[in-house]
Amino acid sequence: MTALPRKNLLTFVLDVIRWNLKGSIGFQLFRIVLLGCMGFGIYAYSFQARYGLAVTGMNDIVSWGLYISNFTFLVGVAAAAVMLILPAYIFHDPDFHQVVIIGEGVAVGALVMCLTFIVADMGGPLQAWHLIPGIGIFNFPSSLLAWDVLVLNGYLLLNGLVPAYILYSHYRGRKADERKYRPFVFLSIFWAFSIHLVTAFLYQGLPARPFWNNPLMGPRFLASAFAAGPALISLILAVIHSTTTYKIDRSVFHKLRLIIVISAIINLIMLFSEVFKEFYFPTHHSISSIYLFFGLEGHNSLVPWIWVSVSANLLATLVLAFNPGKNNPLVLLPACTVLFVAIWMEKGIGLIVPGLIPSPLGEIVDYLPTWVELGVTLGVLALGITVVTWLIRAALIIEQEYGMNR
Repeated sequence: MTALPRKNLLTFVLDVIRWNLKGSIGFQLFRIVLLGCMGFGIYAYSFQARYGLAVTGMNDIVSWGLYISNFTFLVGVAAAAVMLILPAYIFHDPDFHQVVIIGEGVAVGALVMCLTFIVADMGGPLQAWHLIPGIGIFNFPSSLLAWDVLVLNGYLLLNGLVPAYILYSHYRGRKADERKYRPFVFLSIFWAFSIHLVTAFLYQGLPARPFWNNPLMGPRFLASAFAAGPALISLILAVIHSTTTYKIDRSVFHKLRLIIVISAIINLIMLFSEVFKEFYFPTHHSISSIYLFFGLEGHNSLVPWIWVSVSANLLATLVLAFNPGKNNPLVLLPACTVLFVAIWMEKGIGLIVPGLIPSPLGEIVDYLPTWVELGVTLGVLALGITVVTWLIRAALIIEQEYGMNR
């Protein structure tokens, strides 16, 4: 490998932009579709900015809907990057070293979506100043939301700077100095657990919502995150392996499958423990669970949703555990897809909406997202996918053309 002269930060940024503006016709069409989705999301958000949250399906009872559901789920996807960071940087696993940058790119994209969903849920972007320390009404350290703002932005910074330093070093033909980034790697591992635990504490700390007053919520958040996140990363790695010249060793998929299986089994055990607690001896605190699983007073819109989620979760976990295809991608990848969607269903709408129904006054309503919520959500997801593809494309080019064996 020959180091190219005059490689500085400016040329690094310009090259990243140039690489991402090039590509095959299919790749460019994919980018155009994402831009179209973001444009539609902006159009939908313009209605919300003009008329307020009244144009969404949320109301005085269900005040958290599709935005917060996706936020909660994507925090777990971001935290799951630690399952690659830990073996790659701490235990120097050569297989995970090959893909850890990709996992960190996924984490950055997920965090961008998380923070964007929070801004969308505020109703308008001008409300975001309340979350700026020293300027807004931050209420630190008493407010758990203030802690959530700190841990999310801190984790975004860590997952952005560490791989950026490594890639920039390789871009300049140098080996990254482990002494400079290793302390931040240790910090990011701690931070990965904190972002999801603090999110769980936000729900647990609401005494008027017994559906969320569960000591297993924090650990189950982590277990579901460490199942869904690696499942998504496996799918992304499969796409990279089949569409680019960057080939992923099969042992990476095998190790990720083991992580997914262990986490998914723990998640299911905790889920069944919660269900047993709610239904073995039901009390008035079980009303939200009854509404979710069996319906309440004719309101049963979430009943098929949660049963499909639990069934798909169980089926995908069994397939991944028994591995009938012996790591055959035709079996492994569909199972990862089903598991990812099942956890999104249960951990999103299946967690947020029932916690708000019935209200503390006993009111029961059905929640259904409007086209505005769906449009904004589509735009935010397109933004996150765009961020991930930009980061991963640049990382793959640098690692293949300029990189050094780490």
